[in-house]
Amino acid sequence: MKTKYSFRTPFTKPFLSLATSCLYAFSVSVAANSEISSAKATIPAFTANYSVLHKSDPIGTAVRSLSYLADGTINYHYKTEVEWLIFSQKRTETSIISVENNRVIPQFYSYKREGTGKDKYYKWQFNAQENTAQDLGRKRKVTPLDFSNNLQDKLSYHLQHRLNLIADATKKQYTYPVVSTSGSVKDYTYQYDDEEELMLPFGLVKTVRFKREVKEKKRVTYAWFAPELNYLLVKLYQTKKGTEQFEAQLSSLTIDK
Repeated sequence: MKTKYSFRTPFTKPFLSLATSCLYAFSVSVAANSEISSAKATIPAFTANYSVLHKSDPIGTAVRSLSYLADGTINYHYKTEVEWLIFSQKRTETSIISVENNRVIPQFYSYKREGTGKDKYYKWQFNAQENTAQDLGRKRKVTPLDFSNNLQDKLSYHLQHRLNLIADATKKQYTYPVVSTSGSVKDYTYQYDDEEELMLPFGLVKTVRFKREVKEKKRVTYAWFAPELNYLLVKLYQTKKGTEQFEAQLSSLTIDK
């Protein structure tokens, strides 16, 4: 005997509720996969290696990498190892992020520095939907933060800048609100400086140069991005109080396809 179900049977409501939930979950999954596919098409997973110099002398190495995780998030990582005279330092930064409509959304940030001087370690967790953040490293309470203006952590803004250049590299200025390791928010501004062809360990590349100045610290950073490499950072040069601090030049690049 076959059982017929109508909209009057008690089975209908829970069935429709379950079906609606499944449909919603499927829609969210499709949207998430679409965002991941779009991000991979724009910036495939990569590993970029850099030579770190001081007054043209090699003093260390740096690695910048991006990988796509199984849960749909992105691991953006930066590591430097430097030795110069009596100074030595190892530094790692990691941002776990997602990308929606070309906007980088930070979820987790960690920073670790070891070597000459005081060691430092920071760990932050972000919730853009609830506009909150928490300093996990120092076990502090949840802090309210406004993510509506595309708030970034101290590493993720680099990726947001690259995405913005890919989308539109004609602007003379790009500004990013960045949350510091203390929880305060400050605007980081890249100003267009010039175009330049560089001979690097990687080879000859055409670049667009940007400048970021921190007046209170008398620090100026120049960053070169290569349009032919999808605006990858290929050179970094920083001075403080007019004295060169370091320079990083791209030496090799691996792109996962």
